[in-house]
Amino acid sequence: MRLDLLSTLNAERAARRAAILITDMASGEQRLVREVEVRDDPLAVELEERLRSGKSGLLEVEGRQLFLTVQAPPVKLVVIGAVHISQALAPMAQGLGLDVTIVDPRTAFASPERFPDVRLLAAWPDEALPRVGLDRYTAMAALTHDPKIDDPALMAALQAGCFYVGALGSKKTHARRVERLTAAGVSATEIGRIHAPIGLDIGAVSPAEIALSILAEVVATLRTDRRPR
Repeated sequence: MRLDLLSTLNAERAARRAAILITDMASGEQRLVREVEVRDDPLAVELEERLRSGKSGLLEVEGRQLFLTVQAPPVKLVVIGAVHISQALAPMAQGLGLDVTIVDPRTAFASPERFPDVRLLAAWPDEALPRVGLDRYTAMAALTHDPKIDDPALMAALQAGCFYVGALGSKKTHARRVERLTAAGVSATEIGRIHAPIGLDIGAVSPAEIALSILAEVVATLRTDRRPR
């Protein structure tokens, strides 16, 4: 690989931005397409699909064999609230390879005994989230039912462009949330990005089933709505 391509690839990796290295299998010629450049590339459709799947592989274009090497940042899941749903959600998400962090200032809930082998930040969102680092490869699930904890986290996730933002609560609860966020200056478009009530509608009743519905919605969003901005 050319040194300039390697340097750019490393820079994109360090900044948690995706990139695709395209190699012509016959000639060995290579070029690098950064995520922000995908839409304007002649192979835009194919490249966008690769970004959504996160899978490298061969592509035939006009009789040429191209190998597309996809470099995508590890996906983070930030869970606001060390609740029963979170206890079920964390190991499920880790099983899918997600980098999980639980944030909750309530130390009675946010204890290592309740969340073994999970990154746990017993702090308010405004303190914890800058340490986590939110970006386009981050999903957030706000589960506390406490506006003092959930609302600042949701606003931070929307501002950071997290690919998934979900909040627990009924439609009535969300209507009150919309009023608060609107009063705080969040636009209707941004508020519309919040998945609420959180999770796919699978008739979930137990914490584990709700966790499953949330994780399914996160994966569906990750794999079907990953167009570069």
